[in-house]
Parts: sequence; C-alpha cells; structure tokens
Amino acid sequence: MPSPVSECLYCQNNDTLHQLMIKIGDLKVSQLFLFKEQSYTGRCNVVYNNHAAELYELSDEQRNLYMEDVAAVAKAIAKAFNPTKINYGAYSDTLSHLHFHIVPKYKEGYGFGGVFEMNPQKTYLSDTEYESVIEKIKANL
Repeated sequence: MPSPVSECLYCQNNDTLHQLMIKIGDLKVSQLFLFKEQSYTGRCNVVYNNHAAELYELSDEQRNLYMEDVAAVAKAIAKAFNPTKINYGAYSDTLSHLHFHIVPKYKEGYGFGGVFEMNPQKTYLSDTEYESVIEKIKANL
C-alpha cells in the first residue's frame, strides 16, 4: 500500500530528508539530491516532483521527461567522476515516492561487482567536500 503524502519525507521536505541528503537543484520534472553517505562517490537521488509511486502512473510525456532527468544526472556523474559503471535503483518498498538512486561504481571501489548497499554508513564528507562534489555534478548537467 502506498505511503500517504503526509508520511513522505520527499513531500514533507522534513528533517529526515535533510539528514540523508543535500538538495542540488531542480530538473525538468524532478529534484536532484546528493546522498550524504558517499561510499559511492557522486551518488544521487532523482526524485519525481509529484507524489507518484510507480513509473506507470505517469503520463507518457511525464515519464519520458523524468527518464530524461535520470539520464542527464547519470551522464553528469559519469563526466564528473568517471565511474566504471552506474547502477540504478528504484525500490520504494517502504517509501512509495518515485525516485531513482543513481549509484556510480568504481572497479577498485566499495561494493564493485555486487548490488549496492542502500546506506553503508561508511563515508561522510566535510561541508567543503560535499560542495565540491555538488559543483562537479552541476558543472556537467
């Protein structure tokens, strides 16, 4: 059963969201957030602007625009950080707001060759380091 808007951290823009992520900016039909846990350098979430749970709930036009946002972020991360591969995750089992995790993976890096961990809680950055990662992504969007 989908979670209601009143319980959605993205819709509520609440403290839990700000503890987990930093907003980078607005895209065509979504918002871009940097995940604070950076075991996968450059990891972001692309969050659809409206409270929808599934891709099939969107009109063709909205779905296409959303996927353009997802692809643009992945391309920007690829240019900024040169990962070996980018993984995509859209699970939403417990938080039913349409969002994609964009997870760059590096051959000699954390978790390469396996499914990415949602929140390994291993790598956090300084404010200056977060700003640097964000600027690299923005420069390539």
